[in-house]
Amino acid sequence: MEVSKQTTQQIKNMLRKVIAKFPAEAEPVMTDIHLLVNSYTGEIHTYNDDDEELGHCIVDEWIKCSDETFYESIVPILRRCIEDLRQGIEKMSIMQPFSFVLIGEDHETLQDLVIIDGEDTVMLDVTLLDGLEEDLDTFLKQLLED
Repeated sequence: MEVSKQTTQQIKNMLRKVIAKFPAEAEPVMTDIHLLVNSYTGEIHTYNDDDEELGHCIVDEWIKCSDETFYESIVPILRRCIEDLRQGIEKMSIMQPFSFVLIGEDHETLQDLVIIDGEDTVMLDVTLLDGLEEDLDTFLKQLLED
């Protein structure tokens, strides 16, 4: 999915507001940043682990989007916006490591977007993680059998 510069700016402005809520000089807190995107309203809401809203915006291009792969198609866009603000994000007063997580309407995790861990910001790739759960299950089963 291609997006306009306006959409990218809206997302980045919302993320800047989130960054501002965690100034570097403040006492560090332990939380992840959760992004809830509604494909019908075009709204993006950001939350901490306590479900307190940190910021929101409306992406006009995403209003009433009926694409079945909507969530998969917005992941690279969100990652790019987060990466572009990496310098400010790494200075947030949040204990590291922490993650940016795409969540569904029931606040269940749909996709981990980025893990921030000091100098090592990890952009998670779906293809890299495909089958990881099955591999871990197989490993654990073999370990328990031995």
